[in-house]
This record gives sequence, structure tokens and C-alpha cells, in this order.
Amino acid sequence: MKVAIVHEWLVTHAGSERVVEQILHLYPEADLFSLVEFLPDDLRYFIRNKSVKTSFIQRLPFANPHFRQYLPLMPLAIEQFDLSNYDLILSSSHAVAKGILTRPDQLHLSYVHTPVRYAWDLQQQYLQGANLKQGVRAAIANITLHYLRLWDLATANRVDYFIANSRYVAQRIWKTYRRPAEVIYPPVSIDRFCAVPQRENFYLTLARFVPYKRVDLIVEAFTRLGLPLVVIGSGAGERQLRAIAGKNVEILGHQSEEAIVQYMQRCKAFVYAAAEDFGISLVEAQAAGAPVIAYGKGGAVETVIPGKTGILFADQTVESLIAAVRQFESGKFAFETATLRENADRFSTDRFRQTFSQFVAQKWTDFQQEMP
Repeated sequence: MKVAIVHEWLVTHAGSERVVEQILHLYPEADLFSLVEFLPDDLRYFIRNKSVKTSFIQRLPFANPHFRQYLPLMPLAIEQFDLSNYDLILSSSHAVAKGILTRPDQLHLSYVHTPVRYAWDLQQQYLQGANLKQGVRAAIANITLHYLRLWDLATANRVDYFIANSRYVAQRIWKTYRRPAEVIYPPVSIDRFCAVPQRENFYLTLARFVPYKRVDLIVEAFTRLGLPLVVIGSGAGERQLRAIAGKNVEILGHQSEEAIVQYMQRCKAFVYAAAEDFGISLVEAQAAGAPVIAYGKGGAVETVIPGKTGILFADQTVESLIAAVRQFESGKFAFETATLRENADRFSTDRFRQTFSQFVAQKWTDFQQEMP
């Protein structure tokens, strides 16, 4: 069985790339396809130093680092990959990877991290964050996203079986494509964390400084509360965050993986205000023994157990978060370190490998039996 793995772009080692890493662990002989590959040498280990088959976008002017500017060309580019020599195609998709072209005698399984956020339910947030609400550039962006939606919907039938990284994403797949999806939670590297019982007196948040992450909401809430908060992350919104942050809020910017582990293992609680598709950092915090205070929508509902591993606040507002933090500070809940770690274990790398490989094997068997 010849296997191809398709991913949108390989430029970093974040959540979706960690899924690719584990799929490569299960199928080490697979060939790897990506629209572009600009990985630094110190990150190529997670793709096993494989040679990546890239698209024509790789060779376009200024593609590194501005490949996202070529979004209108990505549907065309993904369709140019020649996968005719493969029996099994595994796509890891958050934009266009699921749109690859396959024959009826090839099995295509797509692990969907999210339907294209900026073309569907987050379009208005995306346009506002990119300052594309009026003018010629805004009109071009709206037209581009309109045609991307049409293409994205049309290519849903190219997938034989969908896999979603959470029940929340499975619901969005059904809403968008009217296709069912098997839920297989993504792998979380929980073994690099120790569940430390002794906690220090500061709260922690970790996120990119982009609008939908709502780091501003957290900073404003803790500025009003006067409680110590450490903020880790980077992005275009950093200046705005520093402008609204009180003296009790420490914005550290980008930090190394080693530093993040240390902060996770020391903080009093981990705070998160975005509606995430899954939310790897919420699981990592619990693996480190940190209770979670999170917005009760999206993946947080599936990864945090209210009253046992954290507190979920109902509304994405400063007032709702403040109420949740005060509830946490009241001492009403006793968050046991062992319970936090046990919950995080449900999302381990080993669990992902086992569940994913079993699903693929079963669908491959079914596919062979159904073939004429």
C-alpha cells in the first residue's frame, strides 16, 4: 500500500503539524506533499527530514514568508499534485488540502482541523482584523473568499471519510459540508510536562496576539482585578495589549518551549478566552497540573471538566471572565493534581496513534471489500 500525506504548508511546528508528525510516525514510508515548505533546519526533524513535494507557489516571488498572499491560487495549486501512484491519501486540512484530486480506486481520508475559518464562520473577524472592511482591497478579499467557499464546498465530495479533531469541528463539518466526521482528538505531547502540586501566585495565558484569540479580554479583566497575570505570545496586537495592560500584567512576548513548560508548571491557573477548535494549550496546562479558566465554547467543553479540572465562563466578555476568576479565588473548588493529569492523559500521543491507525485500517479494509 503506497501512502501519500498532504498538508497545506510546512513552515512551523504547531498544532496541525504535530498531527502530521504522528501520521508520519505511523506511516514512515509515506511521501509528503505540501503547497510550500520553508521549515528551518532545526525543525525538519518532525518530518523525518523527508524531501517534500511542493507546488508552484513555492517558487513564486516573495513566497517566503508571504505565501498566504497567494491564497487565491491555492485551490489550483493543490489540484496540480499528481497522486496517481498512491493507494491511500491522508490529507491534513485547515484550508485547501482536502481538495486534492483522486480516482475512485484510491482511498482519501481527510483529518480536518477546521473548515476554512476565514472563508466561513470567521470571515467578518478576519476581514476586520486585516482592516479589509471598505475599499478596493476589501472588495477583492470578499470576492476571493466567496469563490473559495464555492470551491471548498464542491471539493467536500472528494473525501471518502472525514476525521475531525473535536466534536465542535465535527459539527462545523456537518454544517458546512453536510458530511459526518469521526472524532479523533489530536496528539498532545503531555510527557514533557510534570504535574506539579505546588503552584505560584500568578495566572498565565498563552496565545497568538490576533483578534479571535481575545487576549485583550483577558488583559483587561486582570487589569481590573489587580491579580498578577503573565502573558506569553506574539503578534500584531501586542502594542494594543501593552496599552491596556495594568502594572500587574506582565507581557513577555515570544518564549522558548522550555520556558513555556516552566510557566505552565508554576502558574496558579491557565486562562483562555478564545473559542478554539480543540485547544492544545488547555490540555498542556492540565498535564502540568494547572487548573484552567476558559471560555465555555468549542474544544474547551470537551477538554475541561467543570469543577474538577477547571472553570468555564459562559460569555466572551470581561465581566464573565472576572466572575469566573473570583469564583476560582473563592476556594470553592479543590483541583486535584492527579485528576488534572488523568484528564490530560486522554489526549496523549499514544492514544492518537492507536485510535488513528485503527480507524485507517478499518476504512482500508472496508474500502477493499466494497471495490468491484
